[in-house]
Amino acid sequence: MSALWARYNALLEAQPLFTKALTSLTGFTLGDMLAQNFIEDSDKPYDVMRTVRLGSFGALIHGTTGHYFYGMLDGKLPGTKPITVATKVAIDQTIWNPIFGLMFFGYLNLMEGKSFEDYTNKIKADLKTAVMGSWAVWVPAHTINFAFIPPSQRLLYINTIQIGYNVFLSFLGNKEVETEEEKKEL
Repeated sequence: MSALWARYNALLEAQPLFTKALTSLTGFTLGDMLAQNFIEDSDKPYDVMRTVRLGSFGALIHGTTGHYFYGMLDGKLPGTKPITVATKVAIDQTIWNPIFGLMFFGYLNLMEGKSFEDYTNKIKADLKTAVMGSWAVWVPAHTINFAFIPPSQRLLYINTIQIGYNVFLSFLGNKEVETEEEKKEL
């Protein structure tokens, strides 16, 4: 296990963006696999393309933007004093969290070939739930993250927790949104 950890750290040092993209690919892929196999209705067939969409979001969007966002945050607010940690958590949850939600739902919408109207309906229906659900997990997780985790390891730590959180995101991201016409029919 120590050899694997050493290899990970060597790769992180040599190619940080690539390594963080791969850890996000893994976290989002595992989260969707868990959601489809253990959380959602067992009578639904496994959707491989859904897992590909979630995994590719992790690699292309989460890993890359997380690398730059958390790097910027650590650069502008260095240190682990309580006020610094609280400020980082507040910025993460009040600014980055909603932006992340918009990117997440937008990416899935685009990859599924849906319309801009579908995207706006999804945002109206589920962005608030995603942001508020995030607070329950990420406020305590990021308090630990910013206080105790070395900056180079932040995305690995996040992706470890993200696996469980991605079960929630996978479910929410793939939940159908009722149209206004469907609501009127009820």
